Amino acid sequence: MNLYELMSLKGKVAVVTGGGRGIGKFIAQGLAEAGADIVIASRKVENCEMVAEDLKKSGVRSLPLRCDLQSETDINGLIDRTMRAFGKIDILINNSGIGWIAPTLDYPIDMWDRVINVNLRAPWILTQKTASIMKNLGGGKIVFISSIWGMRGIGEEIHANIAYHVSKGAINALVRDLAVKLAPYKINVNAIAPGLFETDMTKHFDRDENKEIRNLFMKCVPLDRMGRSDDIKALSVLLASSASDFMTGQVIVLDGGSLCSYMPSRL
Repeated sequence: MNLYELMSLKGKVAVVTGGGRGIGKFIAQGLAEAGADIVIASRKVENCEMVAEDLKKSGVRSLPLRCDLQSETDINGLIDRTMRAFGKIDILINNSGIGWIAPTLDYPIDMWDRVINVNLRAPWILTQKTASIMKNLGGGKIVFISSIWGMRGIGEEIHANIAYHVSKGAINALVRDLAVKLAPYKINVNAIAPGLFETDMTKHFDRDENKEIRNLFMKCVPLDRMGRSDDIKALSVLLASSASDFMTGQVIVLDGGSLCSYMPSRL
């Protein structure tokens, strides 16, 4: 195959959770531009509907669906409606995730459970069910969205979000084990670990009270900028396409070099 054929997703069907905003939206756009039909799932279906309309400009089919990943019933409904609409799932992007900021020693157990359920339990259930479909179809690509915060510690006053960090560290372990266990079925499992990206969810760093933390983060990024949509679109297409057929079990850091750089433990 030539390079264009290796990177093409024409005729493929991709499910993107949390595809209505932020990094999930960027990934959905990238996969659509590469030719894939897209199912966008999120708890807030209005966001998915707006993205779906935009994706149609790429000449692909797009299906917005409401799915609360804390509900196994909703997960089953997501898979059932995707199979009814498209008859297959070639690509799964496990992007949905939440965090909860609270002091570590007072971290509420109900929020710990909620973060772990959404960020770890839900993608595991969705992956297990989707991989069974991929196995019968002869293979597929599964991509988890992890985080650099699953790979390093950070001071309490900078980012008091321990359940989120733990959930992403667990995702990294899950990716490596699933890669081995699903390899006989020709299912590749990889992850992207983003650093700080320009999304609606990071706009709070522009507030006066958060600028000191933002400046600290940026001093630790050797490439001296936040991530942009094109950065993660390109990598997600690589991992979803035939270009990554010999890659599995990898957690690819996409952070402008910040994980390589020193970060103070306090302000």
